[in-house]
Amino acid sequence: MTPRLKICGITDATFAAEAAKRGVDYVGVVFAAASPRRVSVGTARSIAASARTASGRRQPPKVVGVFVGGTVDSISKVAKSVPLDVVQLHGGQSHGASAALKDAGFEVWQLADGADMDDAADAVLLDGRDGGRTGGTGRLADWTYVEEFKRLGRRVVLAGGISADNVLAAASTGADVLDVNSSIETSPGVKSLEKLEEMLLAFSRIREADVPELDSSAF
Repeated sequence: MTPRLKICGITDATFAAEAAKRGVDYVGVVFAAASPRRVSVGTARSIAASARTASGRRQPPKVVGVFVGGTVDSISKVAKSVPLDVVQLHGGQSHGASAALKDAGFEVWQLADGADMDDAADAVLLDGRDGGRTGGTGRLADWTYVEEFKRLGRRVVLAGGISADNVLAAASTGADVLDVNSSIETSPGVKSLEKLEEMLLAFSRIREADVPELDSSAF
């Protein structure tokens, strides 16, 4: 199975359009207050519109919004305003937030975070940590958990340190979506078209490769 590709932390509409033209499956915008990639609702709206218009395909990329903290009502308000296709909960929400946001009509991805995990989420997100910080850290997640969640029948989004150099190995984990962020930047929040092209070239080889089983002991 070839995973889907998400480019996260997009901060400008021009880059979003270029990513959409090149066939990216998901474009991500960040609303977390402490993130250098944080965008306003207005900017997110422009990014979403540009990606959807520029895709030139029947199925444009889905737009994902990343939230740290926030109430169901505040998240839902932003998600409807953009509008978002997917709400990504990166921690700090109340238990039951996934179910409530699904009831509001959104696909929900939730960070795998112990007791705060909600079985209602459509997908489990695995991300790398840098101390207490997750998201955009450039650090690898623990890839061994992909197999565990897949065995439980969960859809898995794998983020954290995925680059053109290791995307083939990341695909071999069996993750459903590969989430790329800092590896295609020149600085936090500044995406590079050249680095995107390198990633897409590497990603295209996944379809051509006979991907071996991942040796999880290497991580």
